[in-house]
Amino acid sequence: MKLNTIKPAKGSKPGKVRVGRGIGSGFGKTAGRGHKGQRARSGGYHKVGFEGGQMPIQRRLPKRGFKSPLKGLTAEVRLSEIEKLTATEIDLAVLKAEGVVAAGAQTAKLVKSGTLTRKVSFKGVLATKGAREAVTAAGGSFAE
Repeated sequence: MKLNTIKPAKGSKPGKVRVGRGIGSGFGKTAGRGHKGQRARSGGYHKVGFEGGQMPIQRRLPKRGFKSPLKGLTAEVRLSEIEKLTATEIDLAVLKAEGVVAAGAQTAKLVKSGTLTRKVSFKGVLATKGAREAVTAAGGSFAE
C-alpha cells in the first residue's frame, strides 16, 4: 500500500446534491427551502435560538440550579483512607503528600465511611458529626 493510492471506500463519499436543477431531481423549484419566509431568502439570517419574534424557549423557562465556585476546594476524606495511612498526626499537608487529597484542595473534610481502629490526631481538618464520634471513640482528637 502506498499513501498516494489510498482512496475512501466505495459509496462512503456521496456526491454533492445540486439543488434547483429541475423537478426530476427532487430538489427543483424551491431547492429544499420551502415557500417564502426568512429562511427561503438569500442572506436570510437569524441568531441562534431566534423563534421569529416569539419569546424564545430559553427566556420562557425559569432559571434553575446553582454551581458553587467553592465545590472543588473542599476534599472529602473517608475514615477507611485514614486507616491506611501510617502518620498519627494528620493535617492537610500530610493528606496532600500521601495523595489522599488533590493538590488544589484548600480544605479537607473527614466523613464517616469505613472504620478507624487506631489513635489519630487531626489538625485543621473538618469532620462530620459521625466521623468526629468515630475518631474520639478510637482515642483520637481534633485541634482547630
